[in-house]
Amino acid sequence: MTDLADHLSVLRDLERRLLVYKFGIEELMTKLRILSEEFDAVHHHDPIEHISNRVKKPEGILEKLRRKGFPLELDTIGDWLDDIAGVRVVCPFVSDVYRVSEMLARQHDVEILRTKDYIAQPKPNGYRSLHLIVRIPVFLSNRVEHVKVEVQLRTIAMDFWATLEHKLFYKYDDSPPAEFVGELKSTAMIAAQLDDRMETLHRRIHPA
Repeated sequence: MTDLADHLSVLRDLERRLLVYKFGIEELMTKLRILSEEFDAVHHHDPIEHISNRVKKPEGILEKLRRKGFPLELDTIGDWLDDIAGVRVVCPFVSDVYRVSEMLARQHDVEILRTKDYIAQPKPNGYRSLHLIVRIPVFLSNRVEHVKVEVQLRTIAMDFWATLEHKLFYKYDDSPPAEFVGELKSTAMIAAQLDDRMETLHRRIHPA
């Protein structure tokens, strides 16, 4: 009973600490919405199709800390995990992915900690996306917290492929046969070709 009570106490404490990550997401979402509306008004093209977000669930955070062998110290979870808070930005075209990334980087209160460009260098399974780890200030009543947020930027085609790939892998319990993996990679290449062709059409309508 004591172990259960301790576990529930840790979960409650963690839920309170996760509030600051929720606020960090809201700060970033506001910035993205402003950039989207302003760019659309000035350039008659919105580089953001839609945005989604999530804060990792307390149980998932504790499980990942245990799995990775990190200390179960709530004060330092942000030091060990980059994906507690996540924002996904889906863009119409590949050029928009990099444009939104550059606009974020120019904001004085957004610090880009790390970048992983899986568009230039896709993962072995064909996955493509631009990942940023950013740090953003959250102004609370008695202090300022600097919160890490993982930002995934991808095109509609990349998002379509990644979403369905995840669902299909889940059906195979993450152990699909080799020919299935090969077929998925082939479809990722088709999605990349579609992105290239749509980008060409986009540049004909909106030359740089």
